[in-house]
Amino acid sequence: MTSYLTNPSLQRPILIFTAILGVAMAANGVFMLVNPSLWYTAVPGVERTGLFNQHFIRDIGLLYVAIGAAFIGGSTSAAQRILLWASATAWLTAHALFHFWEVAAGVCGPDVLWVDFPAVTLPSLFGMGLTFWAWKTASREAAPA
Repeated sequence: MTSYLTNPSLQRPILIFTAILGVAMAANGVFMLVNPSLWYTAVPGVERTGLFNQHFIRDIGLLYVAIGAAFIGGSTSAAQRILLWASATAWLTAHALFHFWEVAAGVCGPDVLWVDFPAVTLPSLFGMGLTFWAWKTASREAAPA
């Protein structure tokens, strides 16, 4: 019996979505590397998180390029998919949890979570769902017939 999650007709759209997510993550990272000052002022909510630091923004930009590469790589390599997507998702989730901690600690107000949601929390949730899908799909493929 095929569950909804492991339905083979979903594989192509999921892999395309994940590749697009990877391109978006990598593009954000390249933006951070190429023009950190414009990135700092252009991305909603960033200026509220602290002072501009070109070195720090570029460090994180490298990470976003790697995250993008992991999502793209997992889209093309079933053998490496879980490892790549789980690794990228681990950082995205830690990043999102850190933003929640900042609110809990009083560093930022709760309104920041809504501003940050599309760029911080949502990619983490996507990564969790995609990694779970990859795990379920791999488990189904590895199961004896």
